[in-house]
Formats: sequence, C-alpha cells, structure tokens
Amino acid sequence: MCGFVVFAGEGDAGQRATVVCSMLATLGHRGPDDEGIVDDELAVLGFRRLSILDLTAHGHQPMTSADGRYTIVFNGEIL
Repeated sequence: MCGFVVFAGEGDAGQRATVVCSMLATLGHRGPDDEGIVDDELAVLGFRRLSILDLTAHGHQPMTSADGRYTIVFNGEIL
C-alpha cells in the first residue's frame, strides 16, 4: 500500500522539505519502491510508492501535468 503526506504552511523551502522527508521516512514500510516530493510554495506533497502493477517510472508520484499547472498524488489507478 502506498502512502502520501502533505505539508501546508509557511516556512523556507529547506525546512519544508526536511519536514516532508521526515514524514515520508515513517511511511517507508508502505512504499519501499519509490519516493517523490513536489513543493509549489503553497504546499509540499510527498509520496512513497509500492509497485504492484506498474513497475515502470511512469507510476512515479507526485505527478505533474505537462504544462506544470496541476500536481496530484493518489492511491489507485488512472485508466
């Protein structure tokens, strides 16, 4: 099972990333196959991935749209 975390609040980029990395470290058992972080200055999204079906890098999260406008983390599939 994958796991994701969100940090919403003020702080410098390094501090926010440190907090999210610490949060993700506690979820290592839920997603040992991959990890990703995106900071858009409003919130930091972090994700730990357990690869079951899609073992390729196409499943890396957080996922950002081609134009960079939208970012998402989720647990499930897009068909």
